[in-house]
Amino acid sequence: MGLTDSLKKAALNTAFGYLEKDPEKNAPKLMAWVDRLAGTGPNSFPAQRDAIRNVINDPDNNMHKLVMDLMTETDSSVLKAIFQNFFLNGNILGWQKQEEYRNKYNCNIPWAILLDPTSACNLHCTGCWAAEYGNKLNLSFEDIDSIISQGKEMGIFMYIYTGGEPLVRKKDLIAICEKHSDCQFLSFTNGTLIDDAFTDEMLRVKNFIPAISLEGDEQATDGRRGDGVYQKATHAMQLLKEKHLPYGISACYTSANVHSIASDEYIDYICEMGARFIWYFHYMPVGNDAAPELLPNPEQREYMYHRIREIRATKPIFAMDFQNDGEYVGGCIAGGRRYLHINASGDVDPCVFIHYSNANIHDMSLLDCLRSPIFMAYHDGQPFNDNHLRPCPMLENPDMLRSVVEKTGAHSTDPQSPESVDHLCSKCDQYAENWRATAERLWNESHKTA
Repeated sequence: MGLTDSLKKAALNTAFGYLEKDPEKNAPKLMAWVDRLAGTGPNSFPAQRDAIRNVINDPDNNMHKLVMDLMTETDSSVLKAIFQNFFLNGNILGWQKQEEYRNKYNCNIPWAILLDPTSACNLHCTGCWAAEYGNKLNLSFEDIDSIISQGKEMGIFMYIYTGGEPLVRKKDLIAICEKHSDCQFLSFTNGTLIDDAFTDEMLRVKNFIPAISLEGDEQATDGRRGDGVYQKATHAMQLLKEKHLPYGISACYTSANVHSIASDEYIDYICEMGARFIWYFHYMPVGNDAAPELLPNPEQREYMYHRIREIRATKPIFAMDFQNDGEYVGGCIAGGRRYLHINASGDVDPCVFIHYSNANIHDMSLLDCLRSPIFMAYHDGQPFNDNHLRPCPMLENPDMLRSVVEKTGAHSTDPQSPESVDHLCSKCDQYAENWRATAERLWNESHKTA
């Protein structure tokens, strides 16, 4: 890291020290420091910084409560690590380096990398594509270390674990946190393996945040994940809250749970339990044993479109819907545009839900994977639809994925039960057609000009 970046870190640390003393009073001062460090260029996130500043300066805003809760109820050393790793390294400094690589190599460079430490899982949830992968595959410690080292060279400081159940590899994940203390790590997890000892380790390394899968109430969660899972997951949430550790919720909405999983009762409960964010995922019919009947119908998806915006406007939690928030990120973010996925065999997939590739991290550098045929097809084809409420080349534009896979000669990376692209996309054809009219109406309504 050059001297300029070191000075930026020192300045932010100084500003953070003032924040600890009086968050309500000094948060605007911290934002002033961030503004100075970010500069004024188009890659300095001016709109995002303006939004944060408005929240900090408006005590009546529901997001103001979230920010103050984070400031006052999070362990101070963990909060400092989040500011350094997520905000400074992962965004202000990292983005500049990513842009250099994008321009130099004319390919996508992701903001975050999703990777599967293992395909093993202690549960077998209905409709989970990971269950198709088997349970004997692992990325070694050396594999994960190499991926992160290569990523940091390109300015990538955000790493997200999927699986399988990542916490099957607790010891290695903590060791990676230690070795790469300048990175921010997040893990999707069923929460059943989070205990006192592990939360103590989280406090020690400071840069690991879990996103616990919770499918609504106890009946809904256990119905999909197995008896007793809800109690274990909520126990983990209580532990994290007691130890002042930030965490979030991961929720997959389906035709069976779409209303309960976004209800006031559900959101109020997870807020009370200390969750700071909720990431909503649309059910994807991935895998030969997928259940297409779990796909939401257009009315249910439209409900989520409106509901996610209502939650953001009224609740002290940051909510995001990866399918219905495409308008804020310019459509599909996969294929390395903002993220990619590496499975437990080392295959580099464009998306955590789209398992076709030409590249494996054991055979190629990370940069060469990003320049492989399927990744370049994503780079050249994005956005896949000018209506960003139809962002996905699989779910809403299945002919796009058929074309990409055929054109690039990509192969299925599912080692357990390979699925042809035609079989996968055939489960999306009718869904895409059914959603089209609703998506067009919503898009036109949200883009009306005065």
